[in-house]
Amino acid sequence: MLDNLKADLTRLYTGNTKTARRFRYGLIAFDVVTIFAFIAMAPFPQSELVENVSFLFGLLILLDFMARLWIEQDRAMLLRRIYVIADIIVIISLMTSPFTEVNTAFLRILRGLRLVHSYQLLGDLRRASTFFYRNERTMIALINLFVFVFFTASFVFAVFAHETAGVAGYIDALYFTVSTLTTTGYGDITPTTASGKLFSVVIMVVGVSLFVQLVRAIFQPAKVEQECERCGLLRHDPDAVHCKHCGDVVHIKTPGFD
Repeated sequence: MLDNLKADLTRLYTGNTKTARRFRYGLIAFDVVTIFAFIAMAPFPQSELVENVSFLFGLLILLDFMARLWIEQDRAMLLRRIYVIADIIVIISLMTSPFTEVNTAFLRILRGLRLVHSYQLLGDLRRASTFFYRNERTMIALINLFVFVFFTASFVFAVFAHETAGVAGYIDALYFTVSTLTTTGYGDITPTTASGKLFSVVIMVVGVSLFVQLVRAIFQPAKVEQECERCGLLRHDPDAVHCKHCGDVVHIKTPGFD
């Protein structure tokens, strides 16, 4: 019976049937919902409703994680992936928060790690959509910036904002993050402590480099990753037949819907 269940899960997670594709689209939708739900819940203090919703999300994420782990042939490699490690930390924080007296600011930072799952989400979309496949570099740069902005905003809100700041405090944290990242510097919200000033420097250095990467990815010609077997050139034009470096034939897969 367990073998049949494992075979069914394997077909759902890896198969190419219409049912399997719909199932994976449902998982993509769930990932999107959880990412934005944790962003939306960040400003709110711990309450029975927030804890119950968080526990439900944690249970669903745990079930998905256990299913992926069960059907995976190389489980050690799966457990080393950064988004899996982030998911494990998020699951622990969500499942244990109703039963522990852990600092709520610390929990907000941990749940922000769910943003890292955006990279797995991009991989799913890359296999399902020609648009994401052809614009992978731009999407990765956009996700890098998205993850950095909202995780940093959650960190600023959790560490530097007052406990009762609420939604307005989170908006201030997001506003401070973006204005610091873009080096706009209106001066209406400024760090006053040494740690706050040093953290602002980190935001500027990392944020500006991520923003430059996004601009470069948007304006440079689109490329797809397909290593040339002869010379090792990794990126080629989406419609390339021959490698521009050595002239050898490259076999670029064409993704999309069947």
